[in-house]
Amino acid sequence: MGRVKRLSLVFVALAVVGVAVYWFALRGSSTPLATAAPVRAVAQIGEGKQVIVVGSDGRLLGRLKQKPKDKSAHIQRLPVLPLKERPKGDRVKGHVLEQVHVIAAAPKALRRYIASTDYGKTGVDVRFTSGIEIRFGDDTGAERKWKAAAAVLADPSVTMLSYVDVHAPTRPTVFGEEHELPPAS
Repeated sequence: MGRVKRLSLVFVALAVVGVAVYWFALRGSSTPLATAAPVRAVAQIGEGKQVIVVGSDGRLLGRLKQKPKDKSAHIQRLPVLPLKERPKGDRVKGHVLEQVHVIAAAPKALRRYIASTDYGKTGVDVRFTSGIEIRFGDDTGAERKWKAAAAVLADPSVTMLSYVDVHAPTRPTVFGEEHELPPAS
């Protein structure tokens, strides 16, 4: 019986050493660590005195009540989603969620020019305050598509256009001469 106890203790000791080696030496770079990205307000449902704010993950963040005479509180206007009322549940879904993902991926320099989004025959369409439209298709690769759109908008030879189609971000399509580009900042 003594030999069984000794073998059990050796086995337990080896198991503890094995777990310690894994935990402190091997686990480091190969084990993914959970990280939480902060949810930021990226869009709104409705306009006027009362809007529902939507976060970058599609979650409804609550109502925002603006007092018409309160000039001390500067509230940045967010792009308007094409919903007339609050969706059921605590988040947007479907095509509206795709629109939120596209807006959330927008470069900071272009965010303030986004007026609204829509989902039509070409997929997600983002309309700037100047009237220019960016056609994304779906929300897959939204960051790459925004980079392609930004490159077109930054091209000094392009001064007027109607829309930029970035379905294929390596080959953006430009059409029209209806709207003036926003000023470079």
